[in-house]
Amino acid sequence: MDLSTEYLGIRLPHPLVAGAGPLSDDLDGVKRLEDAGAAAIVLRSLFEEQITREQMSEYENIDIHADSFAEAATYFPSPDAFALGPFEYLNHLRRVKEAVRVPVLASLNGATPGGWVEYARLMEEAGADALELNLYRIATDPETTSADIERQAIETVQAVKQAVRIPVAVKLSPFYTAFAHFARELDRAGADGLVLFNRFYQPDIDPMELTATRMLHLSDSSE
Repeated sequence: MDLSTEYLGIRLPHPLVAGAGPLSDDLDGVKRLEDAGAAAIVLRSLFEEQITREQMSEYENIDIHADSFAEAATYFPSPDAFALGPFEYLNHLRRVKEAVRVPVLASLNGATPGGWVEYARLMEEAGADALELNLYRIATDPETTSADIERQAIETVQAVKQAVRIPVAVKLSPFYTAFAHFARELDRAGADGLVLFNRFYQPDIDPMELTATRMLHLSDSSE
């Protein structure tokens, strides 16, 4: 039986793709996925909050010496000191591409157009065969309407598509009021595919410890 198919313009031997998860976090897990027959591998999302935190850390470390004499510049942390989440992600992407023969999809969860576009380009340069935009935003501003959120998402897709040459998929949550209309608008904005299942950590409260906890409910047949 011929199970070959096409996803985001990429020819695959079958439609079984390894989604984002812990197995793609290290090279051994990635190779096991390939050996098991995964047609493609999706890496976990890089969140723009990680990028912002790294940038603010760099700024704060440099700024504390702003009023010091010139020699103090020699004590600035080197750029490598901040190469944690974002830079590690790009390096991991390069290493995964070298380790396997199947297509590798990078994933990005951004909050601002600049964050989306800059790192979309970097992921393309690092070798990603395609890019998955994880459009999950918690709207906390009461002045922000549902139409605002959808419009910003569409503008994000348009900006990323203009910035990269690789295919772009949009990973969605079920929390849209007019899902069919929104999906059509994303298609018109240039999205090459839509990913309809997304797994979220759900917040909860431990009444015994009086602490916030995170719960992850796995897929079941009702979905």
